[in-house]
Amino acid sequence: MKGTYHTDPNVFLYPVLYSEIEEAEKAKDILARIESKEIQAYTSTLTWDEISYVTEMVLGKTDAVEIGKKFINFPFLRFVTVDDEIIRRSQVIRERYHLKPRDSIHLSCAIERNILEIITDDTDFDGIKEIKRYP
Repeated sequence: MKGTYHTDPNVFLYPVLYSEIEEAEKAKDILARIESKEIQAYTSTLTWDEISYVTEMVLGKTDAVEIGKKFINFPFLRFVTVDDEIIRRSQVIRERYHLKPRDSIHLSCAIERNILEIITDDTDFDGIKEIKRYP
């Protein structure tokens, strides 16, 4: 797996919250590939919010703050800013594909950078013509 991908929050959450499951090992491998520049990875600035929120609900605020800090300093990860253009496109995507608001934003961010592939376990992205999903 080489190339440019949009990375969904679950790539970052699985190793932190679910270290015992197979998906966590796959996510760790993907993160290592990002760190070694084998994969060029983008994610939405909203991913920080998702990671911080979920980890705070599961692990508490102190851990969530530390995990958020590690996330924003992850080597070679690029962020796509959620701006008014992204939100307008997200609305159209949500109407067309009936995605959840956050998923619509992630897809809009990928489109913004001409990224055609997303790494996620979220099957809601299956069948969407603008992007190919890699679990």
